[in-house]
Amino acid sequence: MDIDYQRCVFDYAPATGDARRHPVIVVGAGPVGLATAIDLAQQGIPVVLLDDDNKLSAGSRAICFAKRTLEIFDRLQCGERMVDKGVSWNVGRVFMRDEEVYEFNLLPEQGHQRPAFINLQQYYVEGYLHERAQELPNIDLRWRSKVVGLLQHPDHVVLTVETPDGEYVLEGQYLVAADGAKSATRRLLGLESHGRVFRDRFLIADVKMTADFPTERWFWFDPPFHPGQSVLLHRQPDDVWRIDFQLGWDADPVAETQPERVIPRIQALLGKDTQFELEWVSIYTFCCLRMDDFRHGRVLFAGDSAHGVSPFGARGANSGIQDADNLAWKLRLVIEGKAPDALLDTYAREREYAADENILNSTRATDFITPKSAVSRLFRDAVLQLSKEFPFARKLVNSGRLSMPSVYGDTALNTPDSDVFSAAMRPGSPASDAPVRMQGAADWLLWQTGNEFTGLYFAGAENDAGTLRELEMLSGERIPVQTLVVAPAGQAQPGMLEDVDGVLAARYDARPGTLYLLRPDQHVCARWRYVDTAAVRAAVARATGNAAAPHAIPQTERQVEHA
Repeated sequence: MDIDYQRCVFDYAPATGDARRHPVIVVGAGPVGLATAIDLAQQGIPVVLLDDDNKLSAGSRAICFAKRTLEIFDRLQCGERMVDKGVSWNVGRVFMRDEEVYEFNLLPEQGHQRPAFINLQQYYVEGYLHERAQELPNIDLRWRSKVVGLLQHPDHVVLTVETPDGEYVLEGQYLVAADGAKSATRRLLGLESHGRVFRDRFLIADVKMTADFPTERWFWFDPPFHPGQSVLLHRQPDDVWRIDFQLGWDADPVAETQPERVIPRIQALLGKDTQFELEWVSIYTFCCLRMDDFRHGRVLFAGDSAHGVSPFGARGANSGIQDADNLAWKLRLVIEGKAPDALLDTYAREREYAADENILNSTRATDFITPKSAVSRLFRDAVLQLSKEFPFARKLVNSGRLSMPSVYGDTALNTPDSDVFSAAMRPGSPASDAPVRMQGAADWLLWQTGNEFTGLYFAGAENDAGTLRELEMLSGERIPVQTLVVAPAGQAQPGMLEDVDGVLAARYDARPGTLYLLRPDQHVCARWRYVDTAAVRAAVARATGNAAAPHAIPQTERQVEHA
């Protein structure tokens, strides 16, 4: 499904070029490029956004958007529209042949604003992001603008841009390459991605129909309607269903997309009497790869241009949006002269770690879904059989472990704990959301944070008045810290957050006097059991690369993901 964008009016003269040096140029107006541009623009940084096309993506493509990604979209002020349009789900089911093995719930507890996932076609996501970008006057969208030349200088980059009206030159302090798996930017710099291509093929079919399947993720191993292979079923908006069929490496990628091949496969699943229409069909091959380095001078790579994973697990688009989330605030501080250029190296290190984590999980999922030896298949089938009765075996089933945000546990930007906390959340974790009340109205914690450093202070200590005065002074720093004061239910004064039913304090293992420091991307970077504003200033300096930090403490525990 193509939805044409209206072509923008360019503000340059092709004969003379563009004389201005822009703070940031973003190449690629897919979800990652749009999110990066919006994030920067919301924080006051003018952005030029280039794309060599002028329409939305064809086909549904990425459809599963995770809770953390929805929270980022909320910060970009377009999350509500996506959730309203999308199909929300938390539950998945795993089948072996014609038996259900078990079900899982990705968000089993209450008190979260967003579901574990929504299913929403990529063209809707791009459309909502595009509409949000148009609301921001400091985003200059230039469609049908193809980058055909790239030169780097110590303090800027120079692009040659090809348009229907001719070529022109464009200069910027920094370039964000979000131009996809076949990145022209990567090619112009002579760079490559490295990794593994798996010898298997899958068919994607978007089917429009009215069906009574529940709004869940269903995954079959060796089903009777597609023996020896696997199948995945997801519901999308507009009565469209995504079906993925494993085909095997020997499948002809051209012949398998023909209706005479696709329709019988769908009928075998749905029944021959089911009425449906094919909306989009595509073939894909699993691959897991990334660039060695996400930063090359003044060029920073994000999304599929930097890394690629197999579709099972919904890691591609989600990790790309989280790249943008990590990068924008760092670029803003560097451009404003409030942080050293080296802060951008931490974008590369943190997101390279996240890419490695995603690639590891995608590789394991691929090996489980498509065993390449008789022994591997025997192990896989035994695990599935045991999973019907034994919870321990379910942890070994991997039908595409679903996207979870990375914990930057060993980044140099964290201030190590000096106090004892029992919460699973720790420095490097994305902040957990929780229900609160603000001025007596229902609200959510994460709606009150983001774009700036935020102190989350849990009130109730005897010296609150003096402490609050000290914390208020932090708002006037060169890199300000806004403080949110959390009070127990029924004790909130004007301007404070009221902790509904104590959920927030429980998730943060907070007691009176506890202070958390959140980065502008809502990741925790420090926490204390008492307030010391000198320690807060030091933590902000460390989190922005303005202070020499000791070597990062090794991460002793990796995030465990269960589907």
